[in-house]
Amino acid sequence: MQNDEQEIRRLVATWMAATKAGDVDTVLSLMTDDVVFLVPGRPVMRKGDFAAASRAQTGANAPKFEGSSEVQEIKVLGEWAFMWSNLTVVVTPPDGAKPMKRAGHTLTIFQKQNGKWALARDANMLAPVEE
Repeated sequence: MQNDEQEIRRLVATWMAATKAGDVDTVLSLMTDDVVFLVPGRPVMRKGDFAAASRAQTGANAPKFEGSSEVQEIKVLGEWAFMWSNLTVVVTPPDGAKPMKRAGHTLTIFQKQNGKWALARDANMLAPVEE
């Protein structure tokens, strides 16, 4: 079980680093084909939606992403695992506008496929943070 938890923590670290680098393909490789994202006030997002939205935010005029994920708990149950964390994301627009900070909890479900953990479901409750 300890190795599984370490692998999931590495997946989260890879996700955060790839997001910061604008590496959409790496982020997509960390999720299942049937992944579901739940975000307050928005329709359900699936992998194709995520890919399109992510690719639209790449290139020379892309916003900059910074973030941190503080894992609070990981439980592994066979080929499935869940994690909850405190997530903070700061998006800096390319035009020099004020950065937008969002923070809150996430609940993530992972599935082991072909010996590797992948993100299968994610519910985030991030809210704007005023500074």
